[in-house]
Amino acid sequence: MSLRNKPKREMSAEELQKRGKEEFNTGPLLELIVKNNTHVLINCCNKKLLGQVKAFDRHCNMVLENVKEMWTEVPKSSEGKKKFKPVNKDGHISKMFLGGDSVILVLWKLLTTDK
Repeated sequence: MSLRNKPKREMSAEELQKRGKEEFNTGPLLELIVKNNTHVLINCCNKKLLGQVKAFDRHCNMVLENVKEMWTEVPKSSEGKKKFKPVNKDGHISKMFLGGDSVILVLWKLLTTDK
């Protein structure tokens, strides 16, 4: 039985420490996302990224594929003119590396087919 499947109450102190290090290095959420090859929404500094996580490390550095990048731009108005409304924009990136220091939030919803 692996340490992931063994209940914590049945582990020795050494096994608990080993499991803690393993969970710290991988993290259960990102591990499931990579394993299931599902899409996630990642909030960054001033944009949102919707894509598939292919790899990650404990610093939340990620390799993403099929990324839809979304952001909002406010057009500049000339003096004395009325203000323009913000415009939502998007773009597509086939593969990218995302530095963990710019990740604010990772959202993932497991979709089920049960009704």
